Amino acid sequence: MPEISIVIPCRNEAANLPLLLDEIGTAMAGRDFEVIVVDDGSTDDTPSVLAAEAALRRFPLRHLRHEKSAGQSLSVRSGAWAARGDIVATIDGDGQNDPGYIPVLIDALRQAGPDVGAAQGQRLKRRDSKIKQLASRFANGLRKAILHDETRDTGCGLKAIHTDILRKLPFFDGTHRFVPALVIQEGYRVIHCDVVDRSRRYGKSNYGIFDRGLQGVLDLAGVWWLRRRRRRMPKVEEIRHG
Repeated sequence: MPEISIVIPCRNEAANLPLLLDEIGTAMAGRDFEVIVVDDGSTDDTPSVLAAEAALRRFPLRHLRHEKSAGQSLSVRSGAWAARGDIVATIDGDGQNDPGYIPVLIDALRQAGPDVGAAQGQRLKRRDSKIKQLASRFANGLRKAILHDETRDTGCGLKAIHTDILRKLPFFDGTHRFVPALVIQEGYRVIHCDVVDRSRRYGKSNYGIFDRGLQGVLDLAGVWWLRRRRRRMPKVEEIRHG
């Protein structure tokens, strides 16, 4: 069984996947890992590209496919439940996340101790458009003020999370933007690692700005309610007698 499962949620990223898989193989050399690509209802050549790549790779490359697009968060959920590793590392499929930071996040999580549940990447030198950066900055500031998760950038696709903890989190269309707050709710700490963003190589973003603005506000209200109504999870220890 692999120690690490790298989950790549993607939709119509056939042109970006081969180079991304090359980079993952280089970054993870000498480690025991698998890659799970969650094809979120792609309409491009993603299936044929992954079939060809699976025959070439020295590491296990698994292809999960959603019949129709369900969104990034539910793609991560599908990957989390299919994962065979003790740690799930996530990375976006568009190539903007540098795979070189995956081992950095994994090692930071392992070295942090049992009270830390996740290592969250935080982007520097964002390559998105100015309007997308401003929208993201506003959303992150509002979320941080309300949820107090002490995270500057929850939208970064680079994360490393203990698999059993990730599977405990509530999943909805938007979970990936609230992972630190939800991990804290489970009674664990979150650590942060700065990562450098890159430009997209091919294609265009499948995730807009204004089309999910209202939904993001509703999600924030929902997570705030969840944290208010649910007690922080206690550590459970079995006491043996006799």
